[in-house]
Amino acid sequence: MKKNVIGWITMLSIIAISLPGMVMAGADYGPPKKVTKWVFQPCFDSSDAGWGSGLVPWIKAVEEATQGTVKIQLEPAGAITAGSEAFGATAAGMIDGYAGWATVYGGDMPEGMLAFGMAMGAQNYQDAWVAMWGDPKYRIGDIVQKAAHDRNLHWAGWSCQGPNAAFTTFPVHKMEDFKGKKMRAGAPQALFHEAMGGAPVSMNAGDIYTAIKLGTVDGTYWDTGGIDDMAFQEIVKYAIMPGWCPAQHQEIYINLDRWNELTQWQRDRIDDIFMPTYFETSRLHAQGVKHALDVLKKAGGEVITLPAEEVKRIREKVISDVWPKVAAKSEGCAKGVELWKEFLTDMDQM
Repeated sequence: MKKNVIGWITMLSIIAISLPGMVMAGADYGPPKKVTKWVFQPCFDSSDAGWGSGLVPWIKAVEEATQGTVKIQLEPAGAITAGSEAFGATAAGMIDGYAGWATVYGGDMPEGMLAFGMAMGAQNYQDAWVAMWGDPKYRIGDIVQKAAHDRNLHWAGWSCQGPNAAFTTFPVHKMEDFKGKKMRAGAPQALFHEAMGGAPVSMNAGDIYTAIKLGTVDGTYWDTGGIDDMAFQEIVKYAIMPGWCPAQHQEIYINLDRWNELTQWQRDRIDDIFMPTYFETSRLHAQGVKHALDVLKKAGGEVITLPAEEVKRIREKVISDVWPKVAAKSEGCAKGVELWKEFLTDMDQM
């Protein structure tokens, strides 16, 4: 049976009182005298939507929740290591924290695809929360957390960036319209584009604008709220919605050794802000999505929203052709894919 808003609120209430870290207060339980200082470097810089609408609010919440006993210095990609190397550098302890996408821009953690967002999976951030954390029937997030711990990382933050969609120089009204088209696509995006019959092209983010302008590629997959940051409205004509991943997510990881060095009180306080910052930053990203699409339309572009029957066709195609490839990447991925199928079935979307 499809879950309703009351069900979501109930589950959110449950998770609010059951997140890890709820312990009995002891005599020494409270803010430590020592101030812990961390250095974070995401795989992006301050121009990315994930900076101001995702990572910065989370850092502020952490510092406030720990009463200033955890201080975080934020550096842009390239300040310490390359953006593509930041995930691995966090696991190795070169830097203390990372934000980005473990499945796309670095790191050997296929289970991150479950947190990033499945192709044609959750339709919005509320649904995503229910599947990943809010409903004990699924708890897909536990699979990702175990994978993170196995790599000396702790998953501490999450934010929905809205749709990751196709931004093209050609119109798309059905999935066959992607056939033969060259699109910049990385990792999970490439799996989707191949399933649509297209030709995925891998390239650095800084090369996308020129490649589209010169006709080297016919478009790109990108988080919708970030297209105006990249000035894509100057070179593409269409935004294809609801996107191959209607609810793309970005994760925050802390080196596990640094995490374990905190007191229990500090870890509890950071666990406490996982859920509220998820909903707050997801709301901020949703505002950014609306703004970016308005910018595209003002520049003369068109937003094409695929009809429900076509979205159903695409979902059936990717569940048949893409999801098994995700499941094959690890035992955790296989378990997570089955849980995602169960979730969509319960939501009357399969």
